[in-house]
Amino acid sequence: MTRPIILCDFDGTITETDNIISLMKHFAPPEWEPIKDAVLERSLSIKEGVTQLFSLIPSSMKDEMIQYLRNTAVIRKGFKEFVEYTIENRISLYIVSGGIDFFIHPILEAYGPFQEVFCNEASFSETTISIRWPYPCDEQCGSKGCGCCKPSILRTLSKPEGASVIVIGDSVTDLELAKQGDMVIARDYLAQKCKEDGIPFISFETFHDCIEALEKEGVIT
Repeated sequence: MTRPIILCDFDGTITETDNIISLMKHFAPPEWEPIKDAVLERSLSIKEGVTQLFSLIPSSMKDEMIQYLRNTAVIRKGFKEFVEYTIENRISLYIVSGGIDFFIHPILEAYGPFQEVFCNEASFSETTISIRWPYPCDEQCGSKGCGCCKPSILRTLSKPEGASVIVIGDSVTDLELAKQGDMVIARDYLAQKCKEDGIPFISFETFHDCIEALEKEGVIT
């Protein structure tokens, strides 16, 4: 049987909370909230919103922010077992995140291995934090402002012919990818938008639920 590939979000999916939001609440001035609201309302692109959010924070806070998330970020229950499950069943697991490298890699270092980790990159060379975008939208993306464009990443992956694409996520950054998936496992904002847009999905709260969904749907036989 051709094995599926899994594209899994990080913030709010692997971790219980969105780490960018956690950082903004703790380190940013009040101006961050209207920017966040504009992104969620989709009147501001994710790329522009994240750029503006991090420009509010001094680069000198890098180490403090990393330590803060090391102390506060909670990995969703079952993630360790889920990674082990994908390894045992020879399923390619990609982490695709609109989050930033400086906190994703430290938090994930105790897990894996993963097929690959895709995320945005931070630069601390200027007074405030600037963001680099190594995975931009391709010509087929209709949004053109994703930042880390998950559908574009999917189109670059070498996957076996006939392999199904499983999408796991929770937020606005996962919506366009969910439209491309053969199976969507969703929670929170993504689940709400899938329901509104008529995209079939399976709800989850823990990664034990994700394993159960894969078993129930018979993607592994």
